[in-house]
Amino acid sequence: MSTIAARTRRGVLALALLAATAAPALAQGKAVTVALTADAVILDPHAANELTGNIMFYHLYDPLVTRTADLKFEPGLAESWQVVDDTTWVFRLRRGVKFHNGDELKASDVVYTVERLKKALMSSLVANIASARAIDDYTVELKTPKPYAVLHMAMAEVLIVSEKYAKAVGDEQMGLKPMGTGPYRLAEWVKEDRIALEAFADHWRGKAKIDRVVFKPITNPATRTASLLTGGVDVIQDLSVRDVASVQANPSFQVITRPSLLNLVIALDTREKSPTIDLPVNPMRDRRVREAITRAINVEALQKVVMNGFSTPSDQYVPSSHLGYVEGLDFRKTYPYDLAKARDLMKEAGFEKGFAMTLDTTNNRYVNDAAIAQALAGMLSRIGITLNLNLMPRSNFFGYIRVPSDKSSFIMSGWDTPSGDAGNMYSVLMYSRGAKAGYGQANRGAYSNPEFDAFIDKADSTSDMTKRDEFLKEATKIAVRDIPMIPIHYEQDIYAARKSVKVVPRMDKFIWAYEMDVN
Repeated sequence: MSTIAARTRRGVLALALLAATAAPALAQGKAVTVALTADAVILDPHAANELTGNIMFYHLYDPLVTRTADLKFEPGLAESWQVVDDTTWVFRLRRGVKFHNGDELKASDVVYTVERLKKALMSSLVANIASARAIDDYTVELKTPKPYAVLHMAMAEVLIVSEKYAKAVGDEQMGLKPMGTGPYRLAEWVKEDRIALEAFADHWRGKAKIDRVVFKPITNPATRTASLLTGGVDVIQDLSVRDVASVQANPSFQVITRPSLLNLVIALDTREKSPTIDLPVNPMRDRRVREAITRAINVEALQKVVMNGFSTPSDQYVPSSHLGYVEGLDFRKTYPYDLAKARDLMKEAGFEKGFAMTLDTTNNRYVNDAAIAQALAGMLSRIGITLNLNLMPRSNFFGYIRVPSDKSSFIMSGWDTPSGDAGNMYSVLMYSRGAKAGYGQANRGAYSNPEFDAFIDKADSTSDMTKRDEFLKEATKIAVRDIPMIPIHYEQDIYAARKSVKVVPRMDKFIWAYEMDVN
């Protein structure tokens, strides 16, 4: 940061701190304004998978099975479920659940949701559902093509829409005027300015304590902090690591942290030709080059210098709490930072002089993402790799890297697995493209290993959770060996809020107003 920029930042924060004591009280009727890092792209829960959109989706819609803040699975729209046989599950719906327009939720809405998802961008969510059938108005039968032990967990990702409404308004309006059974209904959406939600009085859980919540996209971290301290907002997402101490020092505010599930990862292109590498053959097809890149990245330095200690280096692709995590296997210990070894590997692979390629990533989605990208460019330059940076706002990024656009050679993004199951990640990010419907949809590096795929197939074909865990562990070992992606670190979720606001940080990083209150 330049001296002028640093002085400017300190000045903004100083003025904000002075003004904080004079900030207006929260509006009567329990209203809260939350600053997020970005606006939603679309409000159709079947057409996107990015954090801000997901936060909105779970306010507006409900799944059959819900997740608590600590990722425990509980009954949602389904009050119970039963495994009838290896491939048959029956979900019994709550009676009297209302959509925002007053219509009652019926089993036909669940069946329609599954069928709609099969044709939607997020079809991977129902890839393991062969068929859905309404037994009666409140009972749904889901058939899986093979035994699938975690269907109930997967259903926590499937948000139920109204068949009648969706057919009446069409897909475009579903993205602009959502209507679900969630604890909040949409009051207003002014793109890039605010999304206002109002509590739904007839929600099946009971009316939320917060009557109105406004989400404001504020992409600049310093501006988010200043807006909190001057009373413009009541809660902020992703407090800058550099602002933690100053906010903690003010008695009017609180800083809330918890370890995140979001694993920052780098996907390496493994195709024969790579779009941003001007060579006859893509160097990253050679595993030695992928290992060299891994060993050239100093994750501990990123943690200490760029993240101010607010990150945890990733030892695998999923946390130790998840199915598929292998005890005793540590990515960082397998491939420790070692420039000499990295250079030797580059030489062995025939790329001693290095090569140039482009890193595609965001500049406003992940904590200090632009600074991390700049640090990576410096680190890889030490083994002869020139890393050109293509930084873009998140609103452009996910469309740019969407498979099969194939514009990228080296992508830094984040992935979390709130399902508690590595298979959720592996089937989407590492399964061979085009090999199986609903799988490999975000395999951005085009990695393909039939041995890896076979273990995912086995995991997705058993009703035994212990066996599933064993199969996923074998897949983890293969991925760590092959290095199709480099795990960097888990973010530390950092929120700041006025002391009068109760905020419940969640492991899935969702800010859910239903769990908030105001003293």
